[in-house]
This record gives sequence, structure tokens and C-alpha cells, in this order.
Amino acid sequence: MTAALPGLSPAATVALDAGRRGAPAAGTAGAVAIGSRAMPAKSAAETARAQAQDFEAMFLNTMMQSMFTETGGDGPLGNSPGTGVWRSFLVDEYAKSFAKAGGVGLADQVYATLLGQQEARSATATRNLVSTR
Repeated sequence: MTAALPGLSPAATVALDAGRRGAPAAGTAGAVAIGSRAMPAKSAAETARAQAQDFEAMFLNTMMQSMFTETGGDGPLGNSPGTGVWRSFLVDEYAKSFAKAGGVGLADQVYATLLGQQEARSATATRNLVSTR
């Protein structure tokens, strides 16, 4: 279980733990039909986890691109006219792989922030709904 993060409710902490394990959060059962296939419905927590991981992959990609710009002909791709394009593909896959394996911890922080913002929006909407009655 995750240590309580400042500003997150116990429910958000449970969702954060579920996202880290890759397990669906409570109340996310169901499927959505897309085309001819049925795909499991993604909860807000699962979507937030995926977005946080994508953000970390983008960040890592940017850092690694600058790291690999000076390698020239060294490395697995040699030195040919298409090296820059293929190197960018390779670095993109490296970044995605690193982020999926846990990365540098940026995704966890972004995920916690996204959950906190969703909770704040939900609380505001609930207060507005109650006050209009």
C-alpha cells in the first residue's frame, strides 16, 4: 500500500495502488464494444495512470534524444543517412520501455496530481449540485 500522499483521500490512495499494480480500481468492471471486439472499460484511474506513464515516456524521450545526438556513427545504428530517423525510433522505444518499467518516478507524481485534480473537480461539482437544490 502506498504511503498517504498529502492532499489525497484514502479512496485516491487505493486507486493509486491499483494503478501501480495494473489492477482495475474498485467499481470499474464492464466492457465497451469497439468495432467487432469487446474491450474492458477503462476507469478514470486507469486512464490517468496511462496518461502519467505517457508523460514520463515523453520526458525521458526528450532527455535521451539529447544524450544520443552526439553519438555520431557509434552505437547500434552506425553512421548512414537514415541513422537519425532510426535512432529517434530506438530512443522512443527506450523511453517507453523505461517508463513502463517504473521510470524515474515522474509518472507516480503526475498520477497523484491527476487524481487530486479529479477529486477536487468532483467535490466542486457535488457542492454546486447540492447548493442549487
